[in-house]
Amino acid sequence: MAYLPDWDYPAVQSGRCYEVARKHGKPVVIMEPVKGGMLANPPESVLNILKEAEPERSAASWAIRFAAGLEGVITVLSGMSSLEQMEDNLSSMKDFKGLTPQEQKTLDAAQREINRIPLIPCTACNYCAKVCPNNIGISGSFTAMNYLTLYKDKAAAAHQEDWLVGGHGKKKAAECIKCGKCEQVCPQHIAIREELARTAQAL
Repeated sequence: MAYLPDWDYPAVQSGRCYEVARKHGKPVVIMEPVKGGMLANPPESVLNILKEAEPERSAASWAIRFAAGLEGVITVLSGMSSLEQMEDNLSSMKDFKGLTPQEQKTLDAAQREINRIPLIPCTACNYCAKVCPNNIGISGSFTAMNYLTLYKDKAAAAHQEDWLVGGHGKKKAAECIKCGKCEQVCPQHIAIREELARTAQAL
């Protein structure tokens, strides 16, 4: 099991993409192993698990080492915005060794803790979008709201909303007319109108 939330997140499916590449013998280049910096500041309960295991390691280093340790990965491209971040990344890769079994257990525990955080269970199937009469960016709105719930970073969540909703020609959550057609087709049985109202208020 991976530390990266995107590994099995239905809208991204990093794990499945990796598996397909390996099935066909293709080398893998990983971009943004720290998820644009988001995994450098994981939820406090997740950070506590990592710090208890190895107090001196940064949260970002766990993500980088997980990615770099995958079979077939030839390069890990991590963005950095300070000298401190660069030094931390370099120290993570110097004399690189993959995760030990105990370290992988720590990441498994961190993943389980992330999975306990109550998120909107949207799989981005977009059945709702096909029946929405007002062209609301439902799945994009929910992705943005989940960002806010996980990372408490309103700016990053707003960026996701701008990209996944406005950037795809969709309307924002506040413009929902509450007709309920979306809820009739949602395979996850999400209370979409309620969640859109919550999202609109939060963002």
